[in-house]
Amino acid sequence: MVKAKPTDAPLVIVRPDLMKAVERWRRHLAQERRLAANTVEAYARDVDQFLRFLTGHLGEPPKLADLADMRVVDIRAFLAARRNGGAGSRTVARGIAGVRSLVRFLERDGTATGAPFRAVRPPAQKRSLPRPLPPEAASKVVSLDQALDEEPWIAARNTAIFALLYGGGLRISEALALRRSEAPRNAHDALRVTGKGGKQRIVPVLPAISAAIAHYLRLCPYTPGPDSPLFLGTRGGPLNPRMVQRAMEKLRSALNLPDTATPHALRHSFATHILASGGDLRGIQELLGHASLSTTQVYTEVDTDRLMAAFTAAHPRA
Repeated sequence: MVKAKPTDAPLVIVRPDLMKAVERWRRHLAQERRLAANTVEAYARDVDQFLRFLTGHLGEPPKLADLADMRVVDIRAFLAARRNGGAGSRTVARGIAGVRSLVRFLERDGTATGAPFRAVRPPAQKRSLPRPLPPEAASKVVSLDQALDEEPWIAARNTAIFALLYGGGLRISEALALRRSEAPRNAHDALRVTGKGGKQRIVPVLPAISAAIAHYLRLCPYTPGPDSPLFLGTRGGPLNPRMVQRAMEKLRSALNLPDTATPHALRHSFATHILASGGDLRGIQELLGHASLSTTQVYTEVDTDRLMAAFTAAHPRA
């Protein structure tokens, strides 16, 4: 037995043939399927948990042939162990997805069969709805400038990032991946954003966003090259996403916003507010970079909930 040590994967004790198979699968996800690094890591953690379970379940480190011999009862035992360990339905369902991905990959060369995994349904999970900010609160978040105890250029930087999240529907990772050469120069420029899985989309830039970014660039004390990150940290290096989250935490306190007011909630707010104003669902899908329209349709449920809440509060017979 050996310790499997893929370059950046968690350690787990497995047999050499299975270790090599897992490494091939990881390269397939990253290089051929071009999945985001975070997705590859999440899948690798899922597989790591499964292999650790198998070590105890089988009484010895698993080998490649053990995956071919998997039965439905073994997979159900894994799901039960995860639930008994305190994992919720969503975590358990997501956890089996990574294992299924590995087995599908191995199925292609006949070293495993996915039939038992397809026969087991993951636990039902309640669909959680996005929790956007009210329009007034979102507007305050993106219009604050130097209102907190920060250096002026840092306050301007945070404002510009939040403006991109709310005004363009970007994820934090997408905003922080922008290069300095990609900064909008005119009031009606557009950004080419690279999202999950390397998928690109065009996002219109509102004049207010261009103005916020221009203000930040005027105040920024660093002048790196065009291929450097657009948004910089206090020492001039790439900005850590955690610093954006901390900035939002400060705003939550200053504006008395709920804990659900996160940077990602600004992206939810972007979609929900456009939909409430009569925006087209297919257009919102394109702006958000969702691969499937069903992912975007969750915002229709948010808007319905908002309308029902307003009805209940205002109707005399409610």
